[in-house]
Amino acid sequence: MSAQTNNKTIAKNTLFLYFRMMITMVISLFTSRVILQALGVNDYGIYHVVGGLVGLLSFVNNALATGSSRFLTYELGTGDFKKLEKTFSTVLSVHILLCIAIVLVAETIGLWFVYNKLIIAPERMDAAVYAYHLSVLAAVFTITQVPYRASIISHEKMSIYAYTSIVEVVLKLVIVYMIYVSPYDKLETYATLFFIVHVSMTIYYRLYCIKNFKETHYKPVIDKPIIKEVLGYSGWNLFANTAIALNNQGATILINMFFSPGVVAARAIANQVNMSAFHFITNFRTASNPQIVKRYAAGDYEASKELLLNSTKFSYYLMLILALPITLVAEPLLHLWLGIVPEYAVAFLQLTVITSLFQVFDSSFYTALYAKGRIRENAMISPTILFLTFPIVYVFFRLGYSPLVLAWILLIAYAMLGLVVKPLLIIKIVGYTWKDVLSVFVPCLKITMLAVPIPLMTYFFVNSNILESKLLAFFIIVLVSIISVSIVIWICGINQQLRKKIISLVAKKIKYGVI
Repeated sequence: MSAQTNNKTIAKNTLFLYFRMMITMVISLFTSRVILQALGVNDYGIYHVVGGLVGLLSFVNNALATGSSRFLTYELGTGDFKKLEKTFSTVLSVHILLCIAIVLVAETIGLWFVYNKLIIAPERMDAAVYAYHLSVLAAVFTITQVPYRASIISHEKMSIYAYTSIVEVVLKLVIVYMIYVSPYDKLETYATLFFIVHVSMTIYYRLYCIKNFKETHYKPVIDKPIIKEVLGYSGWNLFANTAIALNNQGATILINMFFSPGVVAARAIANQVNMSAFHFITNFRTASNPQIVKRYAAGDYEASKELLLNSTKFSYYLMLILALPITLVAEPLLHLWLGIVPEYAVAFLQLTVITSLFQVFDSSFYTALYAKGRIRENAMISPTILFLTFPIVYVFFRLGYSPLVLAWILLIAYAMLGLVVKPLLIIKIVGYTWKDVLSVFVPCLKITMLAVPIPLMTYFFVNSNILESKLLAFFIIVLVSIISVSIVIWICGINQQLRKKIISLVAKKIKYGVI
């Protein structure tokens, strides 16, 4: 395909993913408020900590997921269907074996940990264990779903996510209603219904793949050369995903061991808002990444590099548009959304959103290593930095420090990864230059420095008791922040050629009455 066609594909897939995200984000934020009120802060925290334990045990799956997606996309780019078919069946066989191993560990060592190490009130232990067992079963479907999801992404059929989101939204609304009318334990009811929705959607995606992609017709075989290649790639990624699991699910468990389930709920709420915002970026990257890999696989290295650098820059712009207002209005935002705001939730949210700005560079630059298939150095350096944060946080917690220490340490770690480690790796391994890296960093820094002052001054002005209405102050800050960042991006963040294309496109839409 031509570069123009590929760009249209990226744009089309991005729109589908944004459509999906907007629906799921709005409903997810609404249902979270209702679920928090229905379950209470403690039960909400319990559900997240037992789910986090299962997620921690499944860290190997995350390593294989990255390798699976990379090799399926790569083989699709080379056009070798037989190799693609063998790769899919081999990858799925590995995931089935992994699934068996994780279930055995989860139902023995994991279950012992729930009973003996987590801080859960005795009267809520039965409900917590019930939710834990369902989380293990859900993990079975999630793990074996990885090759199918990788196939959808490889084929760039992002529209399927948009269409099925409507069904998913309706089912989540049903969950909210059922929690209130159910005469049974609220936590057990929520865990059961969430499990049913998760499994139903997983099965649907799987059937879609089997119907539309011939290579997903599974054959119980393991091709040794392919498995050696995939496991060799994923083996280096395993260390990285272990570190990520420790800093996500592991940190949740660590908080529960030193603080109440309410603090776990505070961090879970902050992460949910942040992930809703970060989905804007992951959707854009999900649409762009297959083209970056395919261009690299086809030997068009310059086109691959250009797409990666531009997509990284625009990913940061999109995240800044969201991160700035969320940081400034975190407290009223959580009050409007939840009504009940757990202690530490506001500070967790502010620090987590700022961390996401650095994660944009970390995840985006990683795609260059991912496309080349050379992740050994990254798998040694980046996870080591993340690994070190876990014992450091543990020591601070033991010394009696605030749970916010976790958020501060992760912010520092991801700043190092995004600004130092990943740039050095893509320069050394993939052939990028400092000029390439600075072509991303300099515009992003300039946009940030020019866009932040006016919203910041507005924040201090409207919060100095000038306005009696807190709601009005909230909307003024959000509006000024979005307008400020958008104008600066338009003037300084994009070139004249792109501005002309956007103006021309909007003019055509207006002319034909599309918008």
